[in-house]
Amino acid sequence: MLEMAVSLREDRTGGPVDHFLALLQDRLPLWLRILHDLSHLVGKGRVNDNLLPIARAGIDYYAEIQSAALPAFTSPSVTVRFREAIRDNGLGPLAEIAPLAAYLAAEQRIGRVTAEADPDASARLLLAGCFRHAYNEMFFGAYSEPTRDVSAEEIVRELRLESG
Repeated sequence: MLEMAVSLREDRTGGPVDHFLALLQDRLPLWLRILHDLSHLVGKGRVNDNLLPIARAGIDYYAEIQSAALPAFTSPSVTVRFREAIRDNGLGPLAEIAPLAAYLAAEQRIGRVTAEADPDASARLLLAGCFRHAYNEMFFGAYSEPTRDVSAEEIVRELRLESG
């Protein structure tokens, strides 16, 4: 992460890029740890109950990150450097999707997730739902959407992953 921050830093300090990178450096490791910790829940509790805090944490994470990202990416050169740094550090979308999809695949193997579900697509859809809620909340206000808790419940429920 530090190399990424240095490669994106503009000549000035304290600007929107610095703010975004500081926030990302603080929040991304926790978010990825939350996703990776799902592996400890395979076969325990209900799948939907295990996914609910993930969806809620995802909404919270994306709400924080998006609000800082918008002002940071006003320059095409910063956007290009960010994409390169993310790719070079292995922090692209798969860093989020892989642990969630692995959890769903493990639950599927033991019959707790329906055989028809595609773990990768389901992981992308769960994260997309969280991102969409955060995006709409940022632009239209918190009261334009169901609450974060209700949205998290809807996202998980409507994936219809659980067997039986």
